[in-house]
Amino acid sequence: MSAPPLTRPDYLAFGRPDFSEAEIEAVTRVLRSGWIGMGPETIAFEGELARAVGAPHVVTVDTCTSAIFLSLVAEGVSPGDEVITPSLTWCATANASIYLGAKPVFCDVDPRTLCATAESIVARITPRTKAVVIVHYGGHAIDVKALRAAIPARVSLIEDAAHAFGSRYPDGSPVGSSGNLTCFSFYANKNLSTAEGGAVALFDAAKAARIGTLRQNAQQADAWKRFTHASTALVPGIRELGYKMNYTDLQAAIGRRQLERQPEFAARRRAVAERYARTLAGMPEVDYVQAGVTEARHARHLFVVAWNTARLGRSRNELLLALRARNVGASVHYLPLHAMPYYRDIDPVKLEVTEDLADRIMTLPIGAAMREADADYVVSHLRDLLAQQEKAHEA
Repeated sequence: MSAPPLTRPDYLAFGRPDFSEAEIEAVTRVLRSGWIGMGPETIAFEGELARAVGAPHVVTVDTCTSAIFLSLVAEGVSPGDEVITPSLTWCATANASIYLGAKPVFCDVDPRTLCATAESIVARITPRTKAVVIVHYGGHAIDVKALRAAIPARVSLIEDAAHAFGSRYPDGSPVGSSGNLTCFSFYANKNLSTAEGGAVALFDAAKAARIGTLRQNAQQADAWKRFTHASTALVPGIRELGYKMNYTDLQAAIGRRQLERQPEFAARRRAVAERYARTLAGMPEVDYVQAGVTEARHARHLFVVAWNTARLGRSRNELLLALRARNVGASVHYLPLHAMPYYRDIDPVKLEVTEDLADRIMTLPIGAAMREADADYVVSHLRDLLAQQEKAHEA
């Protein structure tokens, strides 16, 4: 095997966004307008997002955490309720219910899709279950129609689609068009990035209106209308506890251009995923990559490898650190929540699949700014590290 390329001088970060002159010009235009808070740009972005995801209403907020939290509020989650969520997820998925005094209840995942299964969710439903928050892990869209049919009608179904902007359900419709409250993230490494931000896509006009007021301290009119429209200078008093979770026009200006560029970004992500899949195929150290990652309906937010640790000859963490030493930004998505000190006492549970995956999965860099040559760099250094390990065993 030929020697890998010399270590690159720059760190190949996981999920680096791609911003062009179009985004820069959009921000400049908003800065020159004199209005940078939530206003006309945000409203326009919400309309464009709604059309993109196939939902009649989209409400933008400051983070996806806030999107999940406000969705739980809209669904009536309160102290003493239980909210089922996978353990293999970012902590915000569970934290949103804790903020409301509810209890997160963790379920297991499918070993190939890394998404929660209907069976694992149903097994954890109790009379106190108020909602289920499913995660479209890595961009693999769950069959929410089948899941909805499997769980009681009294239980709300909320979709954490932080990884899944651009994903499609098995029937080909876009994630966001199911009728469930669906939460998106526009964090720095996401498929559509505005540095921070999130949104809720939904079909219920009354819930959309309520979330729209809750995000701005439960004010009945946003700041743009209050300060720029004489007819809304005086608004009704606050009727319930609200929160400071609004989006801004500066972010929306970036988001509108990022939305236009989604076909370009999707093509790049697919090219990188396909290059990884081809070059990793047949490697004995690789058990599998996440199911569906090269399919058209997968958003490819993550590219996850499950290692065969017996053949690997070292721990996953050792390999990860060795890759990082060569400026490859490999990562882990995620350490299981139910095994962490804070959550162990909240829901002490045994999740066999999640625990088996915990020490075997690794995320390789993928993002809108990557090229196939970057993927080749990752794989060449990965192969070199594995070859060195094999020689060490033979010696």
